[in-house]
Amino acid sequence: MSRSSAEAEYRAMAFLKHKLIWLKMILSALGAPHTQSMQVYCDSQAAVHIATNPVFHERTKHVEIDCYFVRDEVMSKNIRLLHVKTDSQLADIFTKPLGRREFEEFCIKLGIHDLHAPT
Repeated sequence: MSRSSAEAEYRAMAFLKHKLIWLKMILSALGAPHTQSMQVYCDSQAAVHIATNPVFHERTKHVEIDCYFVRDEVMSKNIRLLHVKTDSQLADIFTKPLGRREFEEFCIKLGIHDLHAPT
């Protein structure tokens, strides 16, 4: 259980890091290696600061050791962490109740034009 939202975001980044490395290995095995940094968007500035700043220790006492591997991937430039504003976080359409305006705006950004149109 996470004690803070930053810790929860950091744990999610650690989980994502494992999946991204797995995908890179699959691509490489298929003969299509991916050599660029993988971009990871996070709406928690605290989690981004923890991952990019190796001296940010006071606030990270409760983060488990395996989460520090995210920092290693960031430092080796395999992952590039980018902050996305909370009001621009498209994943919120799947996880949070939104007002009509935000919901419609996110639908347009995702390319959903008519929810009731037959597929």
